[in-house]
Amino acid sequence: MNDKSSIKYIIGLSIPIFFANLAIPLVGIVDTALMGNLSNKTYLAATTIASSFFSMIFWSFGFLRMGTVGVIAKSYGEKNFDEIINVIFRNLIFVIIIFLSLTIFKNQLFNICIDVFEMTNETKLRFADYFNIRIYSSIGELTIYIITGVFIGLQKTKISSLTVGTLSVLNIIFSIVLVKIYNLEVKGVAYGTLFASIITCTIFLFYTFLHLKKIAKINFNIDEILNLNKIKNLIEINLNIFVRTILLTFSFLWFTYLGSKIGEEYVAANAILLNLIFLSSFILDAYAFSTEGIIGYSIGSKNLNLFKKVVKNSFILTSITGLIISLSYLFFKNYMIGFMTDIESIKTISIQFSFWLIILPFVSSFCYQFDGIFIGASQTKELRNAMIISVSLYLILSFYFINIYQNFGLWLAFTIFLILRAITLLYYFKRIYIKFN
Repeated sequence: MNDKSSIKYIIGLSIPIFFANLAIPLVGIVDTALMGNLSNKTYLAATTIASSFFSMIFWSFGFLRMGTVGVIAKSYGEKNFDEIINVIFRNLIFVIIIFLSLTIFKNQLFNICIDVFEMTNETKLRFADYFNIRIYSSIGELTIYIITGVFIGLQKTKISSLTVGTLSVLNIIFSIVLVKIYNLEVKGVAYGTLFASIITCTIFLFYTFLHLKKIAKINFNIDEILNLNKIKNLIEINLNIFVRTILLTFSFLWFTYLGSKIGEEYVAANAILLNLIFLSSFILDAYAFSTEGIIGYSIGSKNLNLFKKVVKNSFILTSITGLIISLSYLFFKNYMIGFMTDIESIKTISIQFSFWLIILPFVSSFCYQFDGIFIGASQTKELRNAMIISVSLYLILSFYFINIYQNFGLWLAFTIFLILRAITLLYYFKRIYIKFN
């Protein structure tokens, strides 16, 4: 049997996640390139603000993946296969409720964005075009969260990665075709995401039940699915992750908001750099994702030695990879920026602040890995508290630094925020050991 704590085993689980995660920010990079080369900054500004908003909304429901991983992995370690089926059905009910809520209140959400962000009238019109299409992709995108969570929890990362990879590749293809061939501009990238999410969701939800049919009988047992104790436990886990994730996504939205106070050109330039930061984070998250399933399994099987070894080896891998990414950006950052825009003013600002691309991948690698460990352990209360502390300090620092250093201060505050995330989770780390008693 494979040593689940070994560097070789973690790499084996991480490689498919790595390639799938690589495709996710490529969607943002391609969308940015499509909009950034239309010779009008309002296209890029509108898409940046709208996609940042939807990232906040959808990532806020990241508990559909993160909460699923820990519960599925623990049930897998206990060999409780019926509960795996029930967890999926419970979360699908959550998705339907969330989708209906978003569509019912979409006008209110739109008005909030218009009130919060400073946009020109032309940018507002393009923002509306994107918003009114993208909101309907929520049912597909959120269901995909559940599917990836299930297979990461089962340590079947090739399947979860294939799901994410399919979504991303279809998204890129649809966006290029709709923008370049059909000249749909902002609507093209929004429809690209909508079509890709619905197709991917349908294919892989069907496959999920086919796969699980091999290890468990698929029963829609309404009494078990609506078991109040199980729902209460799931809600507690999910609510903590929801608070943690909405604060995290708010921090990115806050970054875009403060950038809009400096100017639309800074919003666009920062979006280019953030897309490259997201690229590095999704690569580093491959180790965190693969660790989640092993951590949950070690707790379910009460294997403390496995837990300690996988923590040690995963940190070795993620820190070395972060350093390699930082060095890669040192040599190639200007080429990447040039690919995403041909607007000289935006390109100049992006290059001016591109040194943050060299600093952040290594610095951020530690907080990403801690996230994976705490998610796998379903230690969500600590994740929530750590994020509350980190975001609170980030808001204070960003206010202070932006008034003095403008865009440099914004990036400085963001870097300190990532460091704070790691420090606060390190403080709570020993609490996980209680689960092995």
